[in-house]
Amino acid sequence: MRRIAPTAAVIGLVAAAGILTIAAPAAAHGFTSVVYADVTAQGGTVVSELRLEYDLLIVSAADAEDDDSLFDDGTYAFEAQDAQLQVQALEDHIDSVAAYVTAGFTAAVGGEVCPARLDDELEMTLAEGVPYVRLTVASDCAPTNDGHVITSTLFGDDEGYVRDTKAVVTYDLDLQHGSAALDAQHPSFDTEQSGWERFWSFFALGAEHLLTGIDHILFLLALIVGSRRLREIVLAATSFTIAHSVTFILAAVGVVSVPAVVVEPIIALSIAVVAAWYLLRLGRKREHVDDLERRSGPLGLDRSGGLRLAVVFVFGLVHGLGFAAALGIDQPWSWTLLWSLLVFNLGIEAVQIGIILAVFPLLVLLRRKAPKTGMWVAGIVAAGVTAAGLYWFVERLLGA
Repeated sequence: MRRIAPTAAVIGLVAAAGILTIAAPAAAHGFTSVVYADVTAQGGTVVSELRLEYDLLIVSAADAEDDDSLFDDGTYAFEAQDAQLQVQALEDHIDSVAAYVTAGFTAAVGGEVCPARLDDELEMTLAEGVPYVRLTVASDCAPTNDGHVITSTLFGDDEGYVRDTKAVVTYDLDLQHGSAALDAQHPSFDTEQSGWERFWSFFALGAEHLLTGIDHILFLLALIVGSRRLREIVLAATSFTIAHSVTFILAAVGVVSVPAVVVEPIIALSIAVVAAWYLLRLGRKREHVDDLERRSGPLGLDRSGGLRLAVVFVFGLVHGLGFAAALGIDQPWSWTLLWSLLVFNLGIEAVQIGIILAVFPLLVLLRRKAPKTGMWVAGIVAAGVTAAGLYWFVERLLGA
């Protein structure tokens, strides 16, 4: 019976334990939220169509306005999963909802916040499979030639319910049109903002989305531990990038639409499949797990590497749908929109490349200096990632 190197076992078990520990709370929602806003001008009025996570709006507005019955009625409607009841709960407490929303999402001119009111028309929708309410804030602003400042402090960290809320704003205002990404560090933007400011807001949003999306990170980790040579990880990462970029853009501009109830379980399954690929190879080849077959095909890959590349590409298409759902832009195709999507994608790629550059050289070094240790560390990490992927797959499939 082979003995596992003690160092390998310790490192690998710690890594696997860490992966399984973070798997349970890493559902699509519950720790952060995204506010979606479409801001336009109608005469002297700034009209902001907002989409807000329903259950979070209920608890935040009820707490801010000390309206316990809003919390009770809204929670009952949420648990009943009844869209009509959810709208009714909001309408019955429209004053509390309006006070919270108009204080948290504002338009200002010359340093003065414009008086705002909430449109009575409410509508339920879904974003990433989660109930959202669509509502409209109308802000009556004085005429200006200096642009408007749009600010979102909705669902702030200080409320204690979620953290790192992002507001994705598209606007057609002051003869300017574009997109902006707001957060706690940068809660406002000026419609006269520079191109660099617009670039950085979406680049940072893409980078943060990958960094906080543990499922995407584990998929990338599965690619790394299963790659035997630099060529394999480069080709796998490139294949994944091309695939998710295609579906990301197509989904974001509305050409492709796949429900989150389909996308999210497949993303989880992709993590398990790609990680288990290494485990299957380990079970067959043992200490020769990192060896290449003698015959190679196109791109210098052997049969196993080529098949794995195809699987990665297919799953990359699905991950792109997940990235698009996170951005949540809902507007017709335009060059401005395409620019925002490409910059968001650049942020994703920057983090992806950074993770590969940080992890893969360490794995290569370990495999060269201590082959058995490297094998077992990779195997145990792959097992942890596989378990996490299967856990999420079952959870998302059952709608937990």
